[in-house]
Amino acid sequence: MNRRETVLALLGIGVAASPLIARAQQSGKVWRIGYLGPPTDVAPHLIKSFRDGLRELGYVEGRNIAVEYRWTTARGATLDQNALLANARELVALKVDVLAVSIDAPIIAAQKVAGNVPIVMMNVSDPIELGLVKSLAHPGGNITGLTRLSPELVGKSLQLLLEMVPGAKRIGMLVSTSGAMTPLIVRNARQAAQSRGFALQLVEIRTTADLEAGFAALKRERADALLVPGDGLFFTDRARIAELALAQRLPAIFGFTENVEAGGLLSYSPSSTENYRRAAGFIDKILRGANPGDIPVEQPTTFELAVNMKTAKALGIVVPQSLLLGAHRVIE
Repeated sequence: MNRRETVLALLGIGVAASPLIARAQQSGKVWRIGYLGPPTDVAPHLIKSFRDGLRELGYVEGRNIAVEYRWTTARGATLDQNALLANARELVALKVDVLAVSIDAPIIAAQKVAGNVPIVMMNVSDPIELGLVKSLAHPGGNITGLTRLSPELVGKSLQLLLEMVPGAKRIGMLVSTSGAMTPLIVRNARQAAQSRGFALQLVEIRTTADLEAGFAALKRERADALLVPGDGLFFTDRARIAELALAQRLPAIFGFTENVEAGGLLSYSPSSTENYRRAAGFIDKILRGANPGDIPVEQPTTFELAVNMKTAKALGIVVPQSLLLGAHRVIE
């Protein structure tokens, strides 16, 4: 290979390795992205992961993208649907090129007001059940993104909880009255309770102000353990829920790893952090001209089992070796 061929080969490798360099040198357009998700005081790691994913693909705030942020929570509680609709409308009015939206309730709100603006779901429970897409392979319309399969994980979560507390006969379950997937989650939990022979105690939570009363009800009914599904309401006030479970000496399993990081005992879930990072890939495809309705919705392929050993010790629980061996994260 002569010198000219070598230079051309190296240039070819550079172009293949960094396709966004050419794009960045095109028209100088600054893309505008609307973000509707948890704020920095609730989930700084998720915003960081979202930005990291964009940066890995060559999108840098203040250079070639502008991100307009609106939040899904306020004062420690999930916003109501009217507030979510207002925030989504604000983003659409700013003429964003794409909306990146966190979980079920804000995604539903965004779909109602987005018109033709593409939507990337970052952490949806079940987009088919919610009527957001026609199918995972061909979502149709203006929406695509990533799921977390929350309803389908209820049975597995209860199985893991019973491994941790094998003598449990009555299991409490916090139920978000505003959760779009709550009916399906409850149905799956009841089926698991029937097949495994334990009683299920449902405790309805409308806002985080109901938590103390809810845990008092669990104590009155002598619950042996607790299931806390992956709902945004239980994510937002996760430290308080962990404190209440420990005070009531209730072994609990959660639908978010972050709940265990905040002091909860056990969790089984996909990685929210990974979903927020991967959302950037969908945004990139859309900004390059892909139709969101033609981009398949992705399901998680790996699930994290997390155990908080400090909490287990405080509860007087000896964590089974089978759980420790299967755990992706053991928090000491």
